[in-house]
Amino acid sequence: MQNDPLADALTTIKNAEDSGKPECTLCPASNIIASVLTVFKEQRYIEGFEYVDDGKAGFFRVKLTGRINRCGVVRPRYAVKLEGFERYEERFLPSKNMGLLVVSTSKGVVPHFEAKRQGVGGQLLAYVF
Repeated sequence: MQNDPLADALTTIKNAEDSGKPECTLCPASNIIASVLTVFKEQRYIEGFEYVDDGKAGFFRVKLTGRINRCGVVRPRYAVKLEGFERYEERFLPSKNMGLLVVSTSKGVVPHFEAKRQGVGGQLLAYVF
């Protein structure tokens, strides 16, 4: 039984990166995992991903680039105002301008610097560097 599919997916990605594998499989698939993977792809942390429908929940096949040192979920999913991103950057990222926080906003799932640029806050989902 899985309690947090997003946490399991990011752990699978980190373990595959650590062992030097070129790709990994994430199951079950969900919309929130797809959104986080889209942000990772846009920021070039992964090469790409595809959804495979197996007749059940489906799964994602992720092509890795070897650029991820660490990734994980933010638990609990803190609500962050526009002015509060600095606090969580210090907490989850190793240094300023290295890595990103993935934020679920009213304008979609975006990196934290994009949320700052748009002037919105949201819920912290994950981090990667």
